[in-house]
Amino acid sequence: MLGTRFSAFFKVARRDLKYNLPASVVVFLVALPLCLGIAMASGAPLFAGVLTGIIGGLVVASISGSQLSVSGPAAGLTVIVFGAIQSLGSYHVFLLAVVLAGVIQLVLGIIKAGTIGNYFPTAVIEGMLAAIGITIILKQLPHALGYDADFFGDESFKQLDGENTLLAIKAAFGAVHLGAFLVTAISLLILIYWPKIKKLNAVPAPLIVVIFAVLINIAFKGSKLEINPKHLVEIPVVNSFGEFLGLFKFPDFTAIGNYDVWIVAFTIAIVASLETLLCIEAIDKLDPYKRVSPTNRELVAQGIGNMSSGMLGGLPLTSVIVRSSANANAGGKTKQSSMLHGVWLLLALLIIPSIINMIPLACLAAILLVTGYKLAKIPLFTRMYKRGLDQFIPFVVTILAVVFTDLLKGVGIGMVVAIFYILRNNMRNPFGYDLEESNGHKKIKVYLSEEVSFLNKAAIQQSLYNLPKDVTHIIVDGTNSRFIDKDVVQVIKDFEQNAISSGKRVELIDVYDKREVPNIHHLFKKVQPTTRKKKNKPIKQI
Repeated sequence: MLGTRFSAFFKVARRDLKYNLPASVVVFLVALPLCLGIAMASGAPLFAGVLTGIIGGLVVASISGSQLSVSGPAAGLTVIVFGAIQSLGSYHVFLLAVVLAGVIQLVLGIIKAGTIGNYFPTAVIEGMLAAIGITIILKQLPHALGYDADFFGDESFKQLDGENTLLAIKAAFGAVHLGAFLVTAISLLILIYWPKIKKLNAVPAPLIVVIFAVLINIAFKGSKLEINPKHLVEIPVVNSFGEFLGLFKFPDFTAIGNYDVWIVAFTIAIVASLETLLCIEAIDKLDPYKRVSPTNRELVAQGIGNMSSGMLGGLPLTSVIVRSSANANAGGKTKQSSMLHGVWLLLALLIIPSIINMIPLACLAAILLVTGYKLAKIPLFTRMYKRGLDQFIPFVVTILAVVFTDLLKGVGIGMVVAIFYILRNNMRNPFGYDLEESNGHKKIKVYLSEEVSFLNKAAIQQSLYNLPKDVTHIIVDGTNSRFIDKDVVQVIKDFEQNAISSGKRVELIDVYDKREVPNIHHLFKKVQPTTRKKKNKPIKQI
């Protein structure tokens, strides 16, 4: 039985390899400079960034239930990590905080806290994806022109170098490096036209871009077009296995009683978990097979990943939208792609670091520019507009907020706007009604909606008490309602008393359970009694 399962597993893996292998190369090329850039900006060793990417590929992807998500060091944690390393006074103490953050995430996954990810509105998730696309384009333009004042992979509008995204672009256009610009231009042409040639598109265009960029960089040596070494990838060069082992660092467990360590751990755990859940929701939207990732399992995977990263000297990791979207756009089919990208990161560090260090950042910027464009295509804006303003406005607000602040703040602002429209729509549609007239008597039937919450209380109260004066028969029908809030039940109960005392006939159908509400009709023996129809399944109340 076990042998049969392994046979089936390898058969599927072999079948999907033709999709996942080229996608993994693309993800590797995108992830490598991001890992290095984030490590540099965090004040951590460069090796720590690459190690985190390797763990994200080999450890997290193997446990995760998401097929397209790619994990690694996150730009959103850069400021937190930089400040934590400084405040804790030691990188080894900081690693302890990363391990504890992983433990906290593991617990969150076990208690099923990941279900919060199911409640992010679609308009906000779509806006976040488009905003990430726009942010990628804006952030990569300076690198594409040869201006590298900001670290590769930054996502925040306000940069660590004191500039903001728009000022950096302005400065870049004033300091264009012709060699880098030519690399970018040629790379974009290859990325656009290479996939259109059927006989050649089996080889991933980004790989061709990198090969050409390295050759161009060699050709430019000694000329005015020579690319500055600072504009090249800078991966640590390992000359021996012993030197490789010396790069690992380990947490200082003697600081486990330090209050500040626990504060950092909880901060990293909460922020990393939120970013991961947002990414999982977003990447499921990009999945052509529309698979749904188990969010609780993802938190467990991230927790184990962060525990592993902290134990070996890495940075905090999360599921990352840029890498995940690059994976989806490159045709990745299963998590095999993410795992392979971890293998490529490890091999690049051990075998070919000198070759990797010849890659211009301009060609990698070109790959990300194309990725950003695919996330923020104009048809997406058209489609969201057609859905109505209650979808379009939260979508646009989320985009603007993410682009001009950062991911979490932007999504938070978008959520507030989306919730406003959800509440407004909920308050507007608590019921419907039909008005009938026969033999000079008017009857009105009020149908309560499927969900009647306390937010509908004011609207229902106002409508009931403003019914036409000449209506003599009123029916309130809760048959279609799954839930009726007790506050709303009380409003209907008060209205019933008021209407009966005025000589009107009131009929309630499945509005509340008579066993829970006292019978009040003996108070009005001289007026027409209320008729209630009892159903087999009384309405649930919350």
